[in-house]
Amino acid sequence: MTAAFDRAAASYDQLGVEFFTPMGRRLVEHAAPREGHRVLDIGCGRGASLFPSAELVGPTGHVLGIDIAPAMVDAARAEAERQGAKNVEIRVLDGENPDLPARSFDLITGSYSVIFIPDAPSAMARYARLLTEHGRIAFTSPVFTDDTFPFLPPMFTELIPRSLLRNLPAEWQPEALQHRFNSWLGRVDDLEKTMRTAGFQDVVVVDEPVHVVVQSGEAWVDWSHTQGMRLLWQHLTAADSQQLRTRLITALDDLRDGDGPLFLDVPVRYVTATVAGR
Repeated sequence: MTAAFDRAAASYDQLGVEFFTPMGRRLVEHAAPREGHRVLDIGCGRGASLFPSAELVGPTGHVLGIDIAPAMVDAARAEAERQGAKNVEIRVLDGENPDLPARSFDLITGSYSVIFIPDAPSAMARYARLLTEHGRIAFTSPVFTDDTFPFLPPMFTELIPRSLLRNLPAEWQPEALQHRFNSWLGRVDDLEKTMRTAGFQDVVVVDEPVHVVVQSGEAWVDWSHTQGMRLLWQHLTAADSQQLRTRLITALDDLRDGDGPLFLDVPVRYVTATVAGR
C-alpha cells in the first residue's frame, strides 16, 4: 500500500479528474474546525483535507498532516510552501500508531485513509486518546454494500470480470475486502457500535455522492492508475490489463452524450463523532 501511493504521488488527483479534492473539502465542512483549533489529518496525501482545515483554523491554529508515503509528504510540503501556509506541518508518520502526545488535538480528520489501516477499529481508540475534551473525529469511506465491488461506483461491479481478479493478493480479493471493511463500515449500526467501543459518542453518519466530471472513458481509466485502483492494475497481466482498459473505456464512453463529458456520482460516507466524556 505504501509503495503504491508513493509511486502515485506525482499524479494523485492531478489528471483532470477531481475526486479526492472535493471529497476532502466536503469532509472539512462536516468536521467544521474553528479558528485556533489544532487538527491532525491522518493519511493527508497531497492535502485534500489538510489545506481546507488550515484555512479555517487560521493563523492561531495548527494543522499537522501525516502520511506513511514519503512522496505524498513531499508533494504536500511543496504545496504548503507554494501557498505560504505557515500553520501547516507535514510529517512521514504511521497513522496506525502515531507517536504524538495525548490530548493534543481538537480534531482528527482522515479522508479515505484511516479505513486502510490494518486494524482501523483498534486505531480509533488510540485516536480518541489524542483528542482534547470534546474533541472530534471526522473521516470518509466508500459506501460498502455486499453486492457491489469495493471502492468503485456501483456500475463497475458489472464491468470488472471476477476472472480478472485471480492474480490479486488474497487480502485484496473482493471477499476479503468485504470481510475487512463491510464488517464495521457497511451497516450504520455496526459503525456506530465500533465508534462507541473506541471511546466516541454522538456518531453521525451521512451518505452523499461526490459528483465527478470526466472528459472521457480514457481519462477515467488513466486517472484510476493514480489512486487505489492502482493496486488492481499492477497485479494484472499485460493482456488482462489491456482487456479491462478497453472494456472500461467503451462502457464509460457509452454513458457520454456525444462528445460531452462523463458524469459519475460516487457514493461517499462521511462519519463524525465526539470523544466521550472522560
